[in-house]
Amino acid sequence: MASVAPEVEKKEEEEQVVNPWEVSAGKGGIDYDKLVDQFGCQRLDAPLIDRIARLTGRPPHRFLRRGLFFAHRDLNEILDIYEKGDKFYLYTGRGPSSEALHLGHLVPFMFTKYLQDAFKVPLVIQLTDDEKFLWKNLTVEESKRLARENAKDIIACGFDVERTFIFSDFNFVGGAFYENMVKVARCVTYNKVVGIFGFTPEDHIGKISFPPVQAVPSFPSSFPKHFSGNDQLRCLIPCAIDQDPYFRMTRDVAPRIGYQKPALIESRFFPALQVNVFSEEQWFKALCFTA
Repeated sequence: MASVAPEVEKKEEEEQVVNPWEVSAGKGGIDYDKLVDQFGCQRLDAPLIDRIARLTGRPPHRFLRRGLFFAHRDLNEILDIYEKGDKFYLYTGRGPSSEALHLGHLVPFMFTKYLQDAFKVPLVIQLTDDEKFLWKNLTVEESKRLARENAKDIIACGFDVERTFIFSDFNFVGGAFYENMVKVARCVTYNKVVGIFGFTPEDHIGKISFPPVQAVPSFPSSFPKHFSGNDQLRCLIPCAIDQDPYFRMTRDVAPRIGYQKPALIESRFFPALQVNVFSEEQWFKALCFTA
């Protein structure tokens, strides 16, 4: 067998794949600096964190202070809006593929609760049971059952019931929501979606048609009962950075169909604790409920 040149071995070890359905890296773990450059987002720096504390009148969340949430898109614009006395809304979600949420799944929800409490803003939570049917070996019925089970864990996080709307795609998609989906779909070419998500000729068309479903909760007109007459309300999305491709696409399309670009605040992944890039002790400190 032919030997492999050292530089080739090094390149293979350093390769990482980060997309909504696959996260993998070499022995060194995820290179987040490389991801920030690759995705074109911005580092969440100390002045921005200090500004959040000043505007909310409370200490920044431990996930901010300890670097678990580390990147953003247009967070400064959301803070500008809030400082002027205007509101925004939050959007996050869960792809239900297991009975219960583990700590990694809970990170965005724990942080979203802090944002809702600190800024006193509405929140929509999308359960993408349709996505899990398309990507996993699950029936429609099982995907919907897992969505209901996951919703119980999400509700237990303690969100403001007067300001929170949780929905399943299988039960909710239609009407104004679907109108926005087809507007997005018409703006994204096949070549574009392949470039963003890496779809192959072997992928079925259900996967290729899914991204608009996750995009349109970023637009308040998708929820006419909750945001009637406020189609330009800005949206802030707390999520793990693997979800960024969905919203790069969304941000590209939004001005073309008359909507505001969503802003994002993005977290690291919750790795296996034996991975030594963010040590077990650091993860414990980041997640513990002490100040």
